[in-house]
Amino acid sequence: MDDKKIHKILLFMKRKPGMSMEAFIEYYETRHAPLCAKYSTNLQRYMRRFITPQTHPETGPGGEMAFDVITELWCKDEAAFNGLLAYLTSAVMPDFIVEDEKNLFDRASFKITTVVEYETDLSAAG
Repeated sequence: MDDKKIHKILLFMKRKPGMSMEAFIEYYETRHAPLCAKYSTNLQRYMRRFITPQTHPETGPGGEMAFDVITELWCKDEAAFNGLLAYLTSAVMPDFIVEDEKNLFDRASFKITTVVEYETDLSAAG
């Protein structure tokens, strides 16, 4: 199989009540992400996808969403994926991370999912 398998952990999170989306993105990108990146030794990529609701032609305005960001943790390999998943689903983050999260998130909103992606090299398709 020529396709590359990518293991990811997705974190769905809501900003803390009363925080604007602009302030949320600013804090996440300038303070929280750099703090977490220092301790992300087994990651290949650390992505944040900030959500902006859009109007749908059949259902109307998007309105307030359940989450404001989808954070993607791309693991270097399956062993790193399994280790990180075990940690995230069984342990509380260190106190300094939790304290920083309180400045940013509605921590009760946190959801974790996993994804295994198979990417096809389209340049090789002929």
